[in-house]
Amino acid sequence: MQKSAPLQLHRILLFGLFFILIYLSFSVLKYFIIPVVWAMIITYMTWPIYQWILAKCGHSRPNIAATLMLCLMILMLGIPLVFGVMLLQDEGRNLYLQLQQQLFSGHLSVPDFILNLPVIGADIQRIVTEINNNPQILTQNIGSWIQAHLNYGRFVLSEISRNLVKLFLVLFSLFFFYRDGRNILNQVRTALEKIIGPRIHHYLKTISETTRAVVYGFGLTAVAQALLAGISYFVAGVPNPMLLTLITFVVALIPFGTPVAYCAVALWLFSQGQIMAAVGVLTWGVCVVSTADNLIRPIVISGATQIPFLIIMFGVLGGISSFGLVGLFIGPVILAILLAIWREWIHSINQKRIIIPPNHTD
Repeated sequence: MQKSAPLQLHRILLFGLFFILIYLSFSVLKYFIIPVVWAMIITYMTWPIYQWILAKCGHSRPNIAATLMLCLMILMLGIPLVFGVMLLQDEGRNLYLQLQQQLFSGHLSVPDFILNLPVIGADIQRIVTEINNNPQILTQNIGSWIQAHLNYGRFVLSEISRNLVKLFLVLFSLFFFYRDGRNILNQVRTALEKIIGPRIHHYLKTISETTRAVVYGFGLTAVAQALLAGISYFVAGVPNPMLLTLITFVVALIPFGTPVAYCAVALWLFSQGQIMAAVGVLTWGVCVVSTADNLIRPIVISGATQIPFLIIMFGVLGGISSFGLVGLFIGPVILAILLAIWREWIHSINQKRIIIPPNHTD
C-alpha cells in the first residue's frame, strides 16, 4: 500500500503535466490551426498529382518534387485569383457607374410587387421617392455613414492583411506536407492505433472518403451551377455577367445558396421592366441550375460515403457557422466519424446478440 501511493501520485502528476503541455501547445498553435487544416485538405486532394511529379523527379528527390508541386499550386491558386480580382475591379467599376447614373437620373424604379410587400413596401416607396426627388441625398447619407463607421474600414483592411498571412502560411505548410506527408500520416496512424486500436483504420478511411466526397461534391456542383447560371445571364443580357457568375460560384458553395443568386438577378431584371428575360432566368434556374444541384451533390457525397445527405448538409451548415469556410469540410467529417462510431457500436452489439442468444440457458 505504501509503494502504490507514490506510484499513483506520480501518474497523477504525469497526466497533469501532459494536459498542461497540451493546453499550452494549443495556446501557441491556435492561430495556425486553420491554415494547417487548409493545407492538409489541399495536400490530400492533390496528392495523386504530387505522386506523379515525385515519380518523374525520382523518389530520392522529395525536395525538388515538393518545390515543383508548390509552384504548380501557386499558379493554380494565383492565376484565378489575379484574374478574379481584375475582373471584379473592371466589372465592379462598370456596375457602380451604371448604378450611379441610374440613381442620379431621378428615374429609379422598383417593381409594383415589391412596393406592395407588407411592412417594408411603404418604406421602400418612401426611400425611392426621396432619391428621385433629391439624388444628392443618397451621396450625403453614404458620406455620413462612412464618416461614422471608419472603424469598419480599418477592420476590413486588417482582415485582408490577416487572410494574406494565412494564405502564406497555407503555402508554406504545403511544402512540408508534400515532402513529409507520408511519414506524418504513418506516425499519426501508429499513435492513434495505440490509443484507439485497430478501429482507427476504419475511421481514417471514413475521414478520407468524406473529405474527398465533400470537396468534389460541393466543388463540382458549385462550378456546374455557376456555369449554367452564367449561360442564362449572358443570354438575358444582364450587365457584368462574368462578375455575377463568380458571385454565383461563391454562393453555390453554401447549401441552397444558388437560388438566392439567380432569384436576385431575376428580381433586378423585373425592376428594369425586362419581364421575359426575368422569367427566363428564373425558369432556367429552377429547372436546370437547381436540378444540377439535386443530381450531382447527393450522388457524389452520399454515394461515396454511404452517409445520409441530411447529415452532410447539417455538417456543412454547422461547420461554416462554427469554423468559418474551412468548416465546409470539417463539419461533415466530424459527423461522418460520429456516424461511423455509432454504426460500429451497433454492429458489435448485434454480433454479441448473435453469439449469445438472449434466451440462452445452461
